[in-house]
Amino acid sequence: MARIAMLAVMLAAGCGPTPAPPVAGDHPSARAPAPYVDISEPSGVDFLHRNGARGEYYFPEIQGPGVALLDYDGDGDLDLYLVQGGVLPAEAAGSDEPAGGRLYRNQWIPEGQLRFIDVTNEVGLRANSYGIGVAVEDFDRDGDPDLYLTNFGENQLWRNDGAAGFSEVAAAAGVADARWSHSASFTDVDRDGWPDLWVANYVDFRLPLHKRCADAAGATDYCGPTSFAPQADRLYRNRGDGSFEEISDSQGISSLRAAGLGVIAADFDGNGWPDIYVANDDMHNHLWMNQDGRLSEDALLRGVAVNARGETEASMGITVADFDADGDEDIFITHLREETNTLYVNDGQGFFSDQTGPAGLAAPSIGFTGFGTAFVDIDNDGLLDLVAANGAVRAEQEQVQAGSVFPYRQRNQVFHFDGQRFTEIGASDGPFALQQSSRGLAVGDLDNDGDADLVISNDGDRPQLLRNTTDGAKHWLGLDLRLGDGRVAIGARAVLIAADGRRRQLLARRDGSYLSSSDPRVRFGLGDAGASVVVQVQWPDGSSREYPDLAVDRYHRLTP
Repeated sequence: MARIAMLAVMLAAGCGPTPAPPVAGDHPSARAPAPYVDISEPSGVDFLHRNGARGEYYFPEIQGPGVALLDYDGDGDLDLYLVQGGVLPAEAAGSDEPAGGRLYRNQWIPEGQLRFIDVTNEVGLRANSYGIGVAVEDFDRDGDPDLYLTNFGENQLWRNDGAAGFSEVAAAAGVADARWSHSASFTDVDRDGWPDLWVANYVDFRLPLHKRCADAAGATDYCGPTSFAPQADRLYRNRGDGSFEEISDSQGISSLRAAGLGVIAADFDGNGWPDIYVANDDMHNHLWMNQDGRLSEDALLRGVAVNARGETEASMGITVADFDADGDEDIFITHLREETNTLYVNDGQGFFSDQTGPAGLAAPSIGFTGFGTAFVDIDNDGLLDLVAANGAVRAEQEQVQAGSVFPYRQRNQVFHFDGQRFTEIGASDGPFALQQSSRGLAVGDLDNDGDADLVISNDGDRPQLLRNTTDGAKHWLGLDLRLGDGRVAIGARAVLIAADGRRRQLLARRDGSYLSSSDPRVRFGLGDAGASVVVQVQWPDGSSREYPDLAVDRYHRLTP
């Protein structure tokens, strides 16, 4: 504990200048609760994640699961997919063991209670592998979102065939990666209009390679990434005919091996091409900069391979947003306990500085191991806050001594942004005071009321559906950005232009966090400003269009 306290003092000072912030909003005090209530039980989500932990300490047991929010049936509200684990080895499973991941249809009724119905069997989703994560995208451009599942074992691609249900097509599509994959991201690397697929692979753990690892006191515990050989990520180019071509070798990706956990795509240098950032566990992170469809790994040069002290960290989850409203995308990453999380601020040209200390995010994260994370305006005041889903990977000794069956529980965190610094709230009561071993985090507006709800997946436990109670306190604007054929315009940049000329931007995205996929719609918090607004959208093909006089407190579907 002395080490943690000393580290907190050292990091609170930070290094480098504080980034220029936007004008502060009307944030509550640090003592205020986070505006969320847990509706998991009344919503009908009866899912229980099973990691299969039986005292063997197989590595996958501590890693998952992820979660996805998607409108699989096109009815205008968000449905829920929850990744299931299993038992290792598979032949040890009994008849009472889980039957795979579950898909829940949102039965939302305006002004009523949120209800979810399990439709997994109805739609033919038999995802019975030991699941780790999930990515969502309409890979075949037929108007329906598809599911890519990363597994301990071969990955699966579940094609959404609308009323006909889902079909598993990974082998036929060429994306049944058998290495141990974690997060994945669909992004159009070559800008040909078809979403390509990046898969972050972890380490070469297989059951025959299982070994005994121990904590500092000699007690058996889960191994870390350095106990096994790191793996190379994979990039698959979408051919546009329902299949993919692996281009990892030609892009130089196969030559770099690291323990990949999180991945996110964004245009960090403003050249119009999506770059890819990968969080690697206890190794240098990778930033693949995209120039006309050619990738080069520049993380060290651009300041995001290590932290400000030149140290590698146990990078897990990633979120990206223009939190300081200066027109570029900044990066936040979660890390292992005693390392702190990291905030990298973009200088506008795709070069970054570690501003964790000046932003107030260093000391509060020292005692936590973070996984899923997101920039999100939780109270619609116009400033982006942060959420981190936490859970240990090394046994918490207090829980061991108390006889906990799974002593890897921590509480999750919410950090309010006041325009200059982040301050943790909600730690003393409510859902963020509860300790669980959280992993995935997905953000979306489950009830279409204009505020950001959260779904958190928990290792060996039930998920949390956290409904935002901000309802109506502040104005907002929602955008459903679509291409001409009706597909979600992933990568489109929406810029809100205020009456005084100030600009704020948000990306339409699904990827990021950890093992998870979020609502791709864009929501701007407007605070007390209730007048109509002007939005400019920069579309993935490079074109731009302005949309004036958009009414607030509602969603608008915009097309090029």
